Amino acid sequence: MDVLSLLGLVLGIAAILFGQYLEGGHITTLLNGPALLIVIGGTFGAVMLQSPMRVFLRAMRMLFWAFRAPKLDFEEGIEKIVKWSHIARKEGLLGLEDVEDHESDPFTQKGLQLLVDGSEPDIIRSILDVEIGTRERFDMQAAKVFESMGGYAPTIGIIGAVLGLIQVMGNLSDPSRLGAGIAVAFVATIYGVGSANLVFLPIANKLKALVRHHAHYQEMIVEGMASIAEGENPRNIETRLLGFLH
Repeated sequence: MDVLSLLGLVLGIAAILFGQYLEGGHITTLLNGPALLIVIGGTFGAVMLQSPMRVFLRAMRMLFWAFRAPKLDFEEGIEKIVKWSHIARKEGLLGLEDVEDHESDPFTQKGLQLLVDGSEPDIIRSILDVEIGTRERFDMQAAKVFESMGGYAPTIGIIGAVLGLIQVMGNLSDPSRLGAGIAVAFVATIYGVGSANLVFLPIANKLKALVRHHAHYQEMIVEGMASIAEGENPRNIETRLLGFLH
């Protein structure tokens, strides 16, 4: 669990609610079901219209990364690559066949397959780089779904406010209901701006950072695989890969 993300979300919402309380307002005035329905429903409807099905579904699956990102241990990855380089020097590249069978990560397994097949270092780099680039672009598209939500939500919130004001205008004959009606109308604007700046945009930026981090990790794997194919000394491979830690 990413404690920082959870703490940030709670802190942002709590600050707004506590500020409302300090100003003498009631927290219950910020609770409005129809306004929430308009903002969230309208926002999701807009992004579903603009996004291909594959991208939208990928975005929904990646949503949980903001609070529980896939674990990528660079140091552990370097240790594995150095270990494989020792095996390759002692037993040859075919000695990695057993390692390939027990590797759980499909990307790394593909690199090991290329090594066992005796592919040239440039071939290994070109094949795996294509996969890294393709996956990174696709995941970036998915992350931008939440960025789009952050753009649509405030506008949908204004639509909700206008709809509320229309209802208020219909009750002009009863001045006692105008103040409360206007207050409720603007709750939709709060939902739109608040969800955009406290939820959707931060999640989009967090996912983009995680996608780049994952691509960086895979670039390290590619460099290690190519170095093994070139027959480099394990110590030199380790020294080179340690540069990815920074």
